[in-house]
Amino acid sequence: MPQFISIPTPGLHCIGAYRADPAGAPLGGIVVVQEIFGVNAHIRRIVDGYAQAGYVAIAPALFDHVESGVELDYDEVGVARGRALAGEVGFDRAVESVASAAQAIASAGRIGVVGYCWGGTVAFLSATRLGLPAVVYYGGRSVPFLHETARAPLLFHFGERDPIIPPADVSLHRERQPQAEFHVYAAGHGFNCDVRADYDPASAALARERSLAFFARELGADA
Repeated sequence: MPQFISIPTPGLHCIGAYRADPAGAPLGGIVVVQEIFGVNAHIRRIVDGYAQAGYVAIAPALFDHVESGVELDYDEVGVARGRALAGEVGFDRAVESVASAAQAIASAGRIGVVGYCWGGTVAFLSATRLGLPAVVYYGGRSVPFLHETARAPLLFHFGERDPIIPPADVSLHRERQPQAEFHVYAAGHGFNCDVRADYDPASAALARERSLAFFARELGADA
């Protein structure tokens, strides 16, 4: 059964996390990195989905560094509050927390990361700084870090109608990270989230299929 657990992070500070385990022997482990809205029902469904696909999955509650139990709505108030909390946490602490979450599920085998929006950039940095294979969904804050060298494989998902990530930024990703796998969908920002206006079921399903293929390849026994 899925469960909420507590995981230690550097500085002896513990944060919460939502964890789900597969029915049988795990294929590996996946750290799911939240959007700016917290470890909400949408993120928990993603964790559950990866567990159903055979992985031990865990979503660290990154905002617990500032305020515990945060779940925000997808509206102007939620966006403003989420951006403020993300700024307070910062990318360094977020990446450290991914490392802690990965350690918490280390017994599952090889570990990968998948992140969404703000969490997409955290996932990218997990590949450059932690050496973890990473899937990046519309990580709109990654441009300042594209000079960093990836120490693990990367898969990027973008929406071609995303107002937050213009085509020039997507091109910059391709230029600075030419070894990575890229996919662009006929969709907007947040197309994977079923409670957003830009949710696109077909794009979300295809991106999930490609993400599962990536993790099967990079976390498998022959990786």
